[in-house]
Amino acid sequence: MSYPEQRYFGESGEHSGVFRSAGDPPDLPMRTTQVHYLATGGLTGGAYGLYRWEMGPSPSGPGAHFHRTMTESFYVLSGTIRLYDGVKWTDGRPGDFLFVPEGGVHAFRNESGEPASMLILFTPGAPREAYFEELADIAATGRSLSPEEWTELYRRHDQYMV
Repeated sequence: MSYPEQRYFGESGEHSGVFRSAGDPPDLPMRTTQVHYLATGGLTGGAYGLYRWEMGPSPSGPGAHFHRTMTESFYVLSGTIRLYDGVKWTDGRPGDFLFVPEGGVHAFRNESGEPASMLILFTPGAPREAYFEELADIAATGRSLSPEEWTELYRRHDQYMV
């Protein structure tokens, strides 16, 4: 393992940090989940995407799926989040971490009846915001998709349901 190829070629560094306050409002309020776009793939030059996922007490979370182009990692901040590693479900508690490589089947759910939050990290940084926003719009408008439309939506966003 070695360091990646150089990406910055300046001599003295830059003042280019981006600060985001914990108190900033969510970028995407959904029914029972608030999503904070901490560092999108666009912001990080495609290096990664980092999101804070705050789930309310109602059951929520995607079914088992995998991605072909990116890894996904979960770090539980608060509450209890059920994490699926493709083999078994585990109750993730604050400080627990799950890494899923490309092609790895996974899922998460809040079934605790209490609020819970986690960080979700995608590498490299894919445009996941468009996927999250499309799902939020479908839920908010009550739009109904055919199985073929769901398959196409998932395909466009590198989401393969199992």
